[in-house]
Amino acid sequence: AYKLAEEKGYTFVHPFNDLAVATGQGTISMEIIKELPTVDYILVPIGGGGLATGVSTLAKLLNPKIKVIGVEPAGANCMQKSLRQGEVVTLPNINTIADGTAVKRPGELLFPYIQQNIDDIITIEDSELIVAFLDMVENHKMIVENSGLLTVAALKHMNVQKKKIVSILSGGNMDVITMSSIVQHGLIQRDRVFTVSVLLPDKPGELAKISALLAEEHGNIIRLEHNQFISINRNAAVELRITLEAYGTDHKNQIVSALTGAGYRPKLVKFKGTYSDS
Repeated sequence: AYKLAEEKGYTFVHPFNDLAVATGQGTISMEIIKELPTVDYILVPIGGGGLATGVSTLAKLLNPKIKVIGVEPAGANCMQKSLRQGEVVTLPNINTIADGTAVKRPGELLFPYIQQNIDDIITIEDSELIVAFLDMVENHKMIVENSGLLTVAALKHMNVQKKKIVSILSGGNMDVITMSSIVQHGLIQRDRVFTVSVLLPDKPGELAKISALLAEEHGNIIRLEHNQFISINRNAAVELRITLEAYGTDHKNQIVSALTGAGYRPKLVKFKGTYSDS
């Protein structure tokens, strides 16, 4: 962008470290207070700090009693660390699925306003964003990008009662592949998709038996993996990994108990990490 601005004579506008940009974003506070004059808390995502600067500064001007809480990804908490040290710091690396707030260094022009007007900062893990995404899709029919979901996930960290809280959902910029990955991980976290490993003799009819048992328990098989080489004696042990859909934790436990009762000695297979992990 800098190169294009120099070559073509374009005007470069920084995505966050610009007071004019922050001022424009601050009009969000005007809209919030106009519609909800008695708001107690405003939760705002923080990356470089532009949105948070505008929202917090104008909110405090209109009503100094409003608490403005910034919300950052735990894997890119440059603003939180900067506030703790009293100066702008640069993170050596970042790791978060909230790409819109994946910033190593906050805006230096904005930092004094953040110091003055942000009351606290909450950090959110990627696993919490996955749960928040599934909640918004299933319960509210809304597609919100991970950075916007920070303020939804932060609600579970708010130890307050009988207060009016506004979460700013700052965007819906998410591609279909990312959405698919997040939904899948969300279903796994909620025990609505799980994998179980069982050992069974390698002879005709065994797969039909276990399929019938799972059907009786209303488990929906979505994947089968058959490993014939787990033991030298195939008649004694062949591993079958079954991935199923369930209604939740209780239903999953019911299916596992049924397998145990039938003598299959099931073992749950754990899923590790999220799609952002290297």
